Order: sequence, then C-alpha cells, then structure tokens
Amino acid sequence: MKVITFGELMMRLTPPGYRRLLQAEAFEVAFGGAEANVAVSLCCLGAEAGFVTRLPGNDLGQAALNSLRRWGVDTRHIVRGGDRLGVYYQERGAAQRPAAVLYDRAGSAFAQAAAGDFDWPAILEGADWLHLSGITPALGQALGESCLAACRAARAAGVTVSFDPNYRSKLWGIPAAADYMRRILPLVDVLITNENQAADLLGVRVPPAEIHGDDVTDAGYLALARELLERYGLRRVAIAERRTFAAEDNSFCAKLYDGERLCSSPRYRMDIVDRIGSGDAFAAGLIYALRAGFDTQRAVSFAAAAGCLKHSVEGDYSLLSAREVLALAEGRANGRVQR
Repeated sequence: MKVITFGELMMRLTPPGYRRLLQAEAFEVAFGGAEANVAVSLCCLGAEAGFVTRLPGNDLGQAALNSLRRWGVDTRHIVRGGDRLGVYYQERGAAQRPAAVLYDRAGSAFAQAAAGDFDWPAILEGADWLHLSGITPALGQALGESCLAACRAARAAGVTVSFDPNYRSKLWGIPAAADYMRRILPLVDVLITNENQAADLLGVRVPPAEIHGDDVTDAGYLALARELLERYGLRRVAIAERRTFAAEDNSFCAKLYDGERLCSSPRYRMDIVDRIGSGDAFAAGLIYALRAGFDTQRAVSFAAAAGCLKHSVEGDYSLLSAREVLALAEGRANGRVQR
C-alpha cells in the first residue's frame, strides 16, 4: 500500500547565500512544491509514495520529474502536457528580514490541467492514503474540483484523506479559501493546521482566556481541536505551533488530537538553514507515523521531529531517514558529529 499526493511541482530559483532578488546575478536551481515535498519525504522515511501532477513535455518538465524519481517517488500517474513549468523565486531571510517567495506560476502546465486529466479510481488503486493541500484548489476551479473528486474516490475506496489548508495569500483571498474549506473538510479524515488558519479560514478560535501573549494553553488547543473534529467529522486534528524570533531563529512544536486525548510534542528551538518545506516534512512524518500504527503521543513526537529536522536541510525536499527522525523524537540526538 502507498500514499498518493497531488499538487504542482515547480522549479525553485534561489540567489546564492543571503543575496536579495535585487542583487541576484545567478540562481541555485532545485525543484519543489508542498505535495511533492510530502511524497519525497515519505520515500526517504521508507514508505511508498506516488505523486500526481501535470508537467510540460519538455526538458524542464523531465528534469522536474527526474527529481522525484531520484528519491523513489512513483511518477506513473503524472500527466504530460502544456508549455511551461511553474517557477518560484525564494529569497533567504536573515535576522529580522523575513524570507520571501515570488511566484511565476500563472499559466503553468498544472494550472491549466482539466478535471478529466486525472482518473482517481485508477490512481488510488493500491493506495491507502491520499494527501492534499489548499495550494492546489487556489490555482483554479478545475483543480479545486479535481481535489474534491479525489476525496470522493478515496472515500469510496476506503482510503484515508489528510489535508493541510496551507493558505497562501499570494494565490487567493481568505473568503474564497474559507468557502472551499467548507466544501472539502467533510471529506477529510486528518486535518493538519495551525491556530491562525483555523481562525481565519474555518472560523474556529482558541478561547481568549487560554491565550497568554503569544502562548496558547493545552486547554485552548484542546478546545480548538475538539470543535474542528466535531464540526467536520474528522478522525484526527494536528496543530503545528511556530514562534518566530528572527528569520533564522524559530521554535516549533505540535499537538495531535485523536478524539479522546490531546498529545504534545517537545518544543524545539532551531537555527534555520532552510525553512521551506518544514510543514510538509511535518505532514509526511505524521502520515508515516499513523500508517505505522504509532500511538498518538509517539505519532506527534515523530511528526514534530521530522518538521524540526527539515530546517537543517537545504531545498524543498526533506531528505531524512526514519532512523534520524526517531533519534530526535526519542531524545537520542544532540547535534554532535556522528563518527
């Protein structure tokens, strides 16, 4: 059995070091995209994963596809067509200057995909998990309908569905995103979110009495997760919590609610090499752990460790083994040289 993810794969262009886009005279080239990042991360953890998208039938499209095959991702259901590969430019942040992303993806092969391009019953054959994010429906109505069709096919086949709203303000506004969330979440089993997305997109807020400055109590997270689970008929709710002190200095932890208890991961303070893809690594870690039968506490600890460690890896893809993630999740990693 395997995991299927669905979304856009893009070329990532990053100025060397901490140069700004205004200073760029050359770019480092990589490939990435939220759902592709999840698939690669799962394969590196040791799971089987397939990625579904539409790529142009040219050399850039082939290079993007090869970047997935290199890590063992099943690409058999990738559709070829269209003329251009989506691109995004990433400017690394430093100190109090945040990282920045500039999209050049309008009219990409994936954005122009039709709902009929994807045969979901055939794609999901042999799968037990489907992962989607809110980035895909933000790219167009046809892709939004494709996500809904995928969820319905998954439900008919008994395939678990996880969903990360992954809100991107540069792609759509809150009213449109919130309307779509109301349509898709009743078809979802596992929701991966944070307190800001829950408030802005889903209208579910932490009780004010449980907020103290930037901190939310476990009672507050429990109330938030319980309402989300009951409102949408979910099986589990995962909540990521990030605090940003500077571009290279963040803390990260997570909560997981299974309908009976809320479990918390350790909180990690991180010196960041590359933040992009850390939420996707968290999602992949959670999927891996739940499919492996980890209990709620062990699952959230594993997922948070996977998200934490991604901050140490350059590029979108999280190239970490389950052994490395378990070492941190179980308190056996200390950053010392391994000899």
